[in-house]
Amino acid sequence: MSMNEVMQLVEGTSLRSDKFEFEIGDTVDVQVRILEGDKERLQPFSGIVISRRGGGTRENFTVRRIVEGEGVERTFPLHSPRIASVVVTRKSKVRRAKLYFLRDRIGKKAYRLKERPMNQPPTDAAKKPSRKGRKAKAEAAPVAAAPAVKASAAKKEKKRAARSKKKEA
Repeated sequence: MSMNEVMQLVEGTSLRSDKFEFEIGDTVDVQVRILEGDKERLQPFSGIVISRRGGGTRENFTVRRIVEGEGVERTFPLHSPRIASVVVTRKSKVRRAKLYFLRDRIGKKAYRLKERPMNQPPTDAAKKPSRKGRKAKAEAAPVAAAPAVKASAAKKEKKRAARSKKKEA
């Protein structure tokens, strides 16, 4: 048995059976278990997921929110038993793997991301066609803009002629 197989066996026992379905850019409510003496309570932490990194038991995600004008980030281990649940309240359309640029934003801009409907598939499934595909579609489309270009060139030529007549006079 190789070392890699041994690590997979050990890590397999620590992985969560219930997977949390969220992506980067989603606004989530993370319910964290807090122990106070003998009592246990759930403390919510809601914000935007700005990063997700690692793999296996070492997978982490970072949630950012604004509290009284100050940005607060908290990193959670995904497979930690202290996390009771992660509920997605809003999905956003993003084009980055890490949203660290939100750290530089202030006010409403700090959490303004383009919203995506909750039942829409993840961004990986809704990719745009490749540049070659778009180019082929553009070439196949009929060219209706050519006469308009000629008309605008004729207008420019008339204006130039009128200017040169004014200069001569």
